[in-house]
Formats: sequence, structure tokens, C-alpha cells
Amino acid sequence: MNPLPDFQILFQLFGGHPRFMNQLSCGFEVISFAGEIITAAANTNMFTYEIAPVFILMEQVTMRKMREIIGYKNGDSILAPGGSISNLYAAMCARHKMFPQYKEKGMAAIPGELVMFTSVHSHYSLKGSAATLGLGTDNLILVPIDKKYRMIPSELDRLIQEQKDKGKIPFFVCATAGTTAAWGGGVLLSRNTRHKMAGVERSNSITWNPHKLMGVLLQCSTVHFKEDGLLISCNQMCADYLFQQDKPYDVNYDTGDKVIQCGRHNDIFKFWLLWRSKGDEGFEKHIDHLFEMTAYLVEQLKAHSDKFELLFDDPDCTNVCFWYVPYRLRTMKPGPERHKILGDIQPILKGRMMTSGSFMIGYQPLDEYPNFFRNIISSQAVSKEDIDYMMEELDRLGYDL
Repeated sequence: MNPLPDFQILFQLFGGHPRFMNQLSCGFEVISFAGEIITAAANTNMFTYEIAPVFILMEQVTMRKMREIIGYKNGDSILAPGGSISNLYAAMCARHKMFPQYKEKGMAAIPGELVMFTSVHSHYSLKGSAATLGLGTDNLILVPIDKKYRMIPSELDRLIQEQKDKGKIPFFVCATAGTTAAWGGGVLLSRNTRHKMAGVERSNSITWNPHKLMGVLLQCSTVHFKEDGLLISCNQMCADYLFQQDKPYDVNYDTGDKVIQCGRHNDIFKFWLLWRSKGDEGFEKHIDHLFEMTAYLVEQLKAHSDKFELLFDDPDCTNVCFWYVPYRLRTMKPGPERHKILGDIQPILKGRMMTSGSFMIGYQPLDEYPNFFRNIISSQAVSKEDIDYMMEELDRLGYDL
């Protein structure tokens, strides 16, 4: 028996195969992988300069470069264990900025209930942040969106005033780029896509995951602040058995006191090494390729409109949402019944897809839309041939449903 198919299934499950388009973090960058191996061999922490001096300096230089790309003139940054924790740090710093006395006095220092705002389709980590901060999820106010799923500014203004009228204290607004936490930051690396985040330099903080659009191996999440000193002021606990202030070097390089976790995995070397390998031009080509493949997929779905139905004709990022239409529904008139059947069919087709092991994409419902496929292109290895194959395979597996 030929063992190759089993190997293909295994490799797809690990997200390295170009036909694995199931998650936001896909693809395999061999340079980043080499960095991960060296990181594991070094087996060092990242909380003080003395135990990881070169890696600390790499982090400082790389984070400064990212802030320059964002448009922050100064500021501070840190690598965190995932976008959800990065979002939590942003919310914590926002609260600390408004009520610094909270750090010592707790809830008694705040003259009322705090409320935070985010899009109705924001990442669920914002609810987690509201709960973790002690606000409660009811004090995360969800802002309505327009037809392109963007937060409506006038609705945000209305809800802020509404909460103020109730005696509550607004302190944090989370906007979304790329449809989920930390997904869209990579568009800043290309002159062709940077406009999608125009005005980002006006923000106070941003979560940006290089392990998504940039293709760095998991995990690699960054959070950046416009104001320098805010992160350490918020989290510093001055543990003198680790962060002595009379060390023979600049103690600002001891990064462990900036975060609530203390010890941090070395996520910088694989990132720095990949950036050194690709350069700015290489990352621009990387991002451009992802969007070119996305445009090709949309073009092909439209060209085969008897078999596929797009939810949105012009996606802003590289997530493309569509239904596969089996043969028996291609002549059925549009309506609620056909809509429901389509929603029932996509999970069955996903099951056939996983059993075949030939490729993988995810599905989900959204508001009034029943289950649809959400194809993600974040691997630089994805080609037009892979997209053609995916569409042909969907038709082969789902034709008789």
C-alpha cells in the first residue's frame, strides 16, 4: 500500500500543506522553523536581559520596526502568548491609563461601573477580557455594523452617550481589522494593501499576530502601545529577587515586569530570522501573493456561479465565504427552504472532505446566514492550481448531496 496519502493527511492536519486552508495560521516557513529549533535548543526564558541578552535586543529592534510601520513615533511593545492575551493587555492598560490608582486600591478606586465597546462581530476574547477584568460580560457593549461588517461610528457615539447617561464610565473601544483578533495587521507591509488600515496610527494600541498573515510559525503575537511606559506602569510588581534595580546594565531591558505572566517563551528569534531572510520587500511580495490568490479564488467562484454562491463579492481580507451548491439545488428557486438546505449540506461536505484527506477548509454560520465555507489563504505556498483543485474536489465530493 502506498503510504503517501496518509502522510498528506498528517501534514495537512499540521497546517503545512497549501491545501490546508482551514485556519488563519497556515503554511510552513522553513526559515522560521529553523529559528524555532534553535530557540528550543537554547531553552532560555525572556524575562531578564541577563539570561537572554541577544533575544531581548532582537525583540526591542523588531518591535520598534513594527511600531514604525504602524505609525507610532515612540511607544512600547511586547510579545504575548496569543492575540487574546494581547487584547487583554490593551484593555488592562486602557483602564490603568484612566484609573492608575486601581492597581493598588482595586475596584474601590473607580467611581462607577466601567464599560468597554467592540463590534457585534468582534473576537470572543473581548468578552473574556471583560470577565477577567472584573467588569462582567454585560459591560462589554456590542456596536452595530454596516453591510460590510464594519463598526458604525455614529452607533458607537450613540452607545457611548447612552452608557454615560446611565452613569457608567466608558474607557476602551476595540476596532477590528481583518474580521478577527490580530488577523489583518500584515496588510501594513504592502503598499498595495496598507490603505486597508488607513488611520491606524491614531489608535492607542494594536494587536498584531505575525503568525497569521505574515506566516511566522505559531505562536507569535505582538501588542503595541503608542505611549511608552504605560505597559510597565500597569503591570510592574518590582519583584526584587528577579528585577533588581542595581544590575550592571540598563534594567529597562528586563521585560518580565511588563507582563502579568513573568516568564515568556522566546517567540522572537523565529520572527526576526524570517524577517532577516525575507526583508521588507519579501514580506510585501508575501502579502501581495495572498491577496492575488484571494482575488483569483473570488474570480473563479463567480465564474462557476452555478456551483458556488459568494456571501460577499469583494472580501476585504483573504477570508472568502461561500456555499457549495450540489447538483439537485442548482435549478431550485432562491428562498428560505433552499437557504436552509444549503446550510445543512456544508457540514456534511466538510465530513466528506476530512474523510478524503485531500484538503480542508472551515465552515460556520453568521447571523441570518446558515453554515457556509470560510476559506482562508494565509500560506505563501497556495497556488492557482491549489485553488482550482479545491473547487474541483468540492464538486466531486458534494455533487450528489
